[in-house]
Amino acid sequence: MDIAALVSDPAAWAALVTLIVMEVVLGIDNLIFISILSNKLPEHQRAKARRIGIALALVMRLGLLSTLAFIVGLVQPVFTLPFPAPGGMDFSFSWRDLILIAGGLFLVWKATTEIHEKVEPGDGHGVMDTSGKVVTGMGAAIFQIILLDLVFSIDSILTAVGMTDHLAIMVVAVVTTVAIMLVAADPLANFINKNPTVVMLALGFLLMIGAVLIADGFGMHVPKGYIYAAMAFSAGVEALNMLARRRNATVQDKTLH
Repeated sequence: MDIAALVSDPAAWAALVTLIVMEVVLGIDNLIFISILSNKLPEHQRAKARRIGIALALVMRLGLLSTLAFIVGLVQPVFTLPFPAPGGMDFSFSWRDLILIAGGLFLVWKATTEIHEKVEPGDGHGVMDTSGKVVTGMGAAIFQIILLDLVFSIDSILTAVGMTDHLAIMVVAVVTTVAIMLVAADPLANFINKNPTVVMLALGFLLMIGAVLIADGFGMHVPKGYIYAAMAFSAGVEALNMLARRRNATVQDKTLH
């Protein structure tokens, strides 16, 4: 189907809108990591690091789209491990599974390290620590962003491939999604930086996402809807807590004056 036919096809527009929504939801994980990691850098480097990270995400996604045969091949099993249990269950692993497991382990390690730093300050410097001196350089931050960009990009493109056969729709959806991420990155990072309690919530999200990636790599698929519903519920509770704290602070201010 050519571009003109796609533009006039309502089904193609429906697929595009659906895919953009799915890509935006999947991109939330990527954006949270980029935003909170960049907050560790000096203030004048933060916006630059976020733009570089998101630009790399776009490059990776478009690069992967140009090699769809390679991407489809990533889901083919490369080896199988027998599981010593009644019934002779086996685990087959593809390159996609191995990448998801490696990315999940990295996220779990990173989130656990930073949670420890928040609970036991002084033992080290975490990338989410915005109160101490800056210890993460631009190069180190970009390297970590690249690692997670790769994992999230593969997951994103495989989702796109599973939803439509038209490369043009995939490209438009990916570019639109990355543009939305670019617009949302600075406000999200600034919000996280100004609200320290949100940092712990974001770390909890990353820990959960890492565990889900590992489970997915082992073939135990967890519906993404459950994950994002839990994240939305937690964010809603935290928003109520923030509102309550502001109301209390206002009441105390009026009492003092």
